Amino acid sequence: MKIIISILIVITIISCKNENDSQQQLVQSQIEKKDSDTIEISKKHKINKIIGDLDGDERNDIVEIVRSTSSGKSGLRIVFGNGKRTDYFGMGNDILKQGLKDVDWVGIFRIAPKNGIYWNNVNDDGEIVFEEDIKETDKVKLVNDGIFLHAAEGCGGGIIYLKKGEYEWIQQE
Repeated sequence: MKIIISILIVITIISCKNENDSQQQLVQSQIEKKDSDTIEISKKHKINKIIGDLDGDERNDIVEIVRSTSSGKSGLRIVFGNGKRTDYFGMGNDILKQGLKDVDWVGIFRIAPKNGIYWNNVNDDGEIVFEEDIKETDKVKLVNDGIFLHAAEGCGGGIIYLKKGEYEWIQQE
């Protein structure tokens, strides 16, 4: 009888230890998953940080080109000056329905200044549209600063800006 009780005690201790080990492994994997999704400032881009007022609150907002260590893809992190909002674009996710999932291609990264007038200068067929062919109603005057992204040695890019709290995209060649 003592042997049976001793065996039951040993089995109970071992099963409790295995349960604790399983819980520790679960917690450890959650920590590793969190750590594996670290966002880092891009080292690939010469200019990887710009400052402007994207939302018109007269506070500096910071826009950085960042990279997700889990996806290996780059994107944008926008930290608003009021400290209440941080937005992310890219890093493997589509950017404003443009078919772009990262910004590794960006060579020119700067603020598109407030009051600048811009328009989509590429039509649906991919042809360049000149200013004289653009209707005044299709031109956008930025109420606040925007984010200008462009390929360094090629055509293509755009401007991301806020319109009534929502992000919009203007295609630039």
